[in-house]
Amino acid sequence: MKLLNCLFLTIGIVGAINWGLIGLFDFNLVTFLFGFNSLAERGVYVLVGLSGLYMLMFYPRVMSPYDKTYK
Repeated sequence: MKLLNCLFLTIGIVGAINWGLIGLFDFNLVTFLFGFNSLAERGVYVLVGLSGLYMLMFYPRVMSPYDKTYK
């Protein structure tokens, strides 16, 4: 499970960096690396979206004052 958490966190970070580059410089790193409207580009965006959904399950753990997992 730890490997899956690290994988999705890394993909989420890549997505966040890409959005930062789009916002600051109007530069889309994913399109630059994989080409416009390619299957690989769409795959990266799907993985980033799934990573975001997966990371939503961490909110109950972070918000719970009784969880000793991360202390």
